[in-house]
Amino acid sequence: MSTLRDTAMTSKAWPFEEARALLKRYEKGAPDKGYVLFETGYGPSGLPHIGTFGEVMRTTMIRRAFEVISDIPTRLICFSDDLDGMRKVPENVPEQEMLHANIQKPLTSVPDPFGEYESFGHHNNAMLRRFLDTFGFEYEFYSATEFYKSGQFDEVLLSAAKNYDKIMEIMLKSLREERQQTYSIFLPIHPDTGRVLYVPIKEVNAEAGTITFDDEDGKEWTLPVTGGAVKLQWKPDFGARWAALDVDFEMYGKDHSSNTPIYDGICRALGGRAPNHFVYELFLDDKGEKISKSKGNGLTIDEWLTYASTESLAYFMYQKPKTAKRMFFDVIPRAMDEYHQQLAAYPGQTLEQQLANPVYHIHNGDVPESKMVVNYSMLLNLASVASAHDKSVLWGFIRNYAPDATPETHPDLDAAAGFAVKYYEDFVAPTKQYRAPSDLEREALTELRDRLATYEGERTGEALQSEVFAVGRERFEPMRDWFSALYQVLLGADQGPRFGSFIALYGVEKTVALIDKALAGELVG
Repeated sequence: MSTLRDTAMTSKAWPFEEARALLKRYEKGAPDKGYVLFETGYGPSGLPHIGTFGEVMRTTMIRRAFEVISDIPTRLICFSDDLDGMRKVPENVPEQEMLHANIQKPLTSVPDPFGEYESFGHHNNAMLRRFLDTFGFEYEFYSATEFYKSGQFDEVLLSAAKNYDKIMEIMLKSLREERQQTYSIFLPIHPDTGRVLYVPIKEVNAEAGTITFDDEDGKEWTLPVTGGAVKLQWKPDFGARWAALDVDFEMYGKDHSSNTPIYDGICRALGGRAPNHFVYELFLDDKGEKISKSKGNGLTIDEWLTYASTESLAYFMYQKPKTAKRMFFDVIPRAMDEYHQQLAAYPGQTLEQQLANPVYHIHNGDVPESKMVVNYSMLLNLASVASAHDKSVLWGFIRNYAPDATPETHPDLDAAAGFAVKYYEDFVAPTKQYRAPSDLEREALTELRDRLATYEGERTGEALQSEVFAVGRERFEPMRDWFSALYQVLLGADQGPRFGSFIALYGVEKTVALIDKALAGELVG
């Protein structure tokens, strides 16, 4: 019988494929540091967002897959670039005037506009950690400010001074001619003003480990590159961090992919080994444009979690990470239903199939039982036809359909009912539009109504679907025209559930009454 590790070594699931590629780095044995290091980066100029969740979630999936195929210990570091200068003031925070007065200061030197933490950087770091802790991620937090000031980065910074020309050569190739004239990999932090300065460097003294520059007022300064007096520009910082920490794996979005040779080259120039990378495609909004924090387009994590579970979001993140995907409100119902379909299928699958199932990676192999006896899309249609504004209305139908189900025994179904009501109120109700049936549709609806009114067969979705089919088969080609008519005339939507299943849930008698209303023109009104 195949073992978990044996099966994982041939699994086509992308976390296992990435884990196997990572394992090849250490075919001859564990690294000298004694563990494999995964890293994710975070720019704390604003609050954590859905991309942060996706990056940590996907990295964690690969980390856990690696732990299945290897006995080498692992660590995950979430690194906050909080020594960066605040380039612009976020519009959605208080104390705008104070923040403008602190522009270009490191985020950990800018006072906290909320008055809760030591600095704005510390505030956003706390939000990041709370965000990650909410989802149960296992990680270690690193602050760039502490990393620079504590001396942990000193060796690499001194190496950067010694290899200055080599690193500058890598960087200058990627810059426009005008930018080349003033560029330096080092950004001094002004001893008086505390601002991060973008100024030309007059001299780099590798032996002394110092840089000399003129500030914006023309005064000359010489500062050590160590101890947090100087920071690296963001691209050199990326590669230098890999070298300093001996990072083995980091993923980032496609917008970084053109910089990969730069990051790798700088890491090698500083004596490090470039890590394995994973470049993921970006998320798009409903218009197909890249999601942007500054634009505020697309979905926030709070918005997703208003209408669906964390697991459905993790499922969405798992799917085809190297394919660009629209991420807007209309993807939520499908993600919820597909997640629970995979959950329901898991117990009956072979080990090979289970390792390829997204829920294995979402739950790290400890996969729960699905109690969704009614799917999310059906709950939405039920909320729509019942004009439900409280999940207790939906439970009235659920109990008739599945008498053993209760909110206590089926908590995932109970949560989904609440999500469905909220989604219905915000997205379905405002767009719901019924139409009157055509003569042919009226004839078919009348026959369906009469069949249901005298129906004495099993009240299962399958049996009732046969009745719906029998009516449509004689009149409609293709059959989807019949189902479109049912959705548009009875539900006020362009698409909907398997109609037999809807009747089983909503109730045969209530469906007869619904058809009567449609035939009487009451729904259109």
